[in-house]
Amino acid sequence: MSEVINGYQKIENYSADTTEALSDHYQQVLELLGEDPNREGLEKTPLRVAKAMQFLCQGYQQDPAAILNSAMFKEDYRQMVVVKDIEFYSLCEHHMLPFFGKAHVAYIPNGTITGLSKIARVVEAFSRRLQVQERLTTQIKDCIDSTLNPLGVAVVIEAKHMCMSMRGVQKQSSVTTTSDFTGAFKNEATRSEFIRLIGSHLS
Repeated sequence: MSEVINGYQKIENYSADTTEALSDHYQQVLELLGEDPNREGLEKTPLRVAKAMQFLCQGYQQDPAAILNSAMFKEDYRQMVVVKDIEFYSLCEHHMLPFFGKAHVAYIPNGTITGLSKIARVVEAFSRRLQVQERLTTQIKDCIDSTLNPLGVAVVIEAKHMCMSMRGVQKQSSVTTTSDFTGAFKNEATRSEFIRLIGSHLS
């Protein structure tokens, strides 16, 4: 769906039925919180939130394996391929609050490579869902491992969680790091090279 506002074409992809249903629920949420959803500032808020949530959770409609398969090439390259500092934004499934940060992904090809942008798109597809950081890390690794059949995959994610900053312990500076490795990256020397290349202080 697209609309033109002051010469700017805004393109959005969302389900009209889902948007309507979500809007009704968010109107009830506002009422339960003690707000008046009919006042000027909130009049269109349920609709905006309904569209925003579909955007933030669009990963459910994406197939990460298909993303990789769309750009696979035969190549006799067997050294490490690293895509680091992949920015991502996700929603914690426990409180539906944001967590965000950077993902660092590497794989060692075994006769097949994929387009570099596809690695970032895989991170995006899995992160645009209700998530926990641990599962996000493993899902990225498993997808690349099962689709490309490489000699090894490494994934490190560093993120800040709003559920720790805005509520609960309210610690604003904490960063959570998760990692997962397969194949050649279980070798200490290979893993250490990866950590050095992503510029992390992880040991």
